[in-house]
Amino acid sequence: MDRLLTGQAIASNGSLTVVALAAEAGVHRMAILKRHVDLKNEFYERVRTETRQVPETEKRLRETVTKLKKTIANQRVEIEELRQQVTRLALASAVLTQQRGEQAGCASVPDNVVPFPRSTI
Repeated sequence: MDRLLTGQAIASNGSLTVVALAAEAGVHRMAILKRHVDLKNEFYERVRTETRQVPETEKRLRETVTKLKKTIANQRVEIEELRQQVTRLALASAVLTQQRGEQAGCASVPDNVVPFPRSTI
């Protein structure tokens, strides 16, 4: 752990991750992740305090969260645009239906339908 924090890595690439810590210790990374959670937590805490750096995994996680927030915002805008488009299409359909009824006249209305009187608003 000390070699990684001082930048003198021997068996790894020197990154501040559990994978590099496991390589420096000569153990499988899952051993640190599953059996030695206390060492992993201590390592990340020391990375934050001693080097004043954010671990690479946390950086990637923050980038992913930022991308997801942008995606959510874009989807909300797109959903709102689609809702407005549905409203406009419904209104256009109503207008076309009304115009078609006016052009056809009352002759196309079946005998069992009583038309409502038109309002003059």
